[in-house]
Amino acid sequence: MLIYLHGFNSSPASHKAQVLKAYMESRGVGALYACPALPDQPEEAVRGIERAMAGRDPPAITLVGSSLGGYYATWFVETTGCRAVLINPAITPHAGLEPFLGTQTNLHTGAPYELTRAHLEGWRRLLVERVDPEKYLLLLETGDELLDWRVAARKYEGARMSVRDGGDHTLQAFEEHLPRILAFAGIRP
Repeated sequence: MLIYLHGFNSSPASHKAQVLKAYMESRGVGALYACPALPDQPEEAVRGIERAMAGRDPPAITLVGSSLGGYYATWFVETTGCRAVLINPAITPHAGLEPFLGTQTNLHTGAPYELTRAHLEGWRRLLVERVDPEKYLLLLETGDELLDWRVAARKYEGARMSVRDGGDHTLQAFEEHLPRILAFAGIRP
């Protein structure tokens, strides 16, 4: 099973979520794809991910987490034993998103909400200091304008890793990585 976890202010309608879904469907493995809509509240997002994983053996699950989704994926890998592909992952959203406190709008749904200190505290509680690098595939681009790719490379040192020059936070080379993502997840089309 492959579960895509979208980033901050995003949704299952995001470009990467849709590209991955279409890629898997075109190869006859679409039934192995899921992408829950993650609420803005960290605790609710965790419950949504738990529901998507329910009834499945964690070692048979690969999470694909983009940005904040990568932060959530890391917590699940280290607490349940699943694996994860991380795309320009957030490392400390409880600090990095503090300047954005106040009114936010989901990019895809248009739904407004208030980003509060309770959000930051919820993310702080999910912080994982040490990771098992064997359980990760890290996809980074050096042109990420939002997150410093070097911080992620240090945190996940020893993981399978692709670092591409240029690009941006969206991971411009995402489509090129699709076969590698499925192979890491053990999905054979």
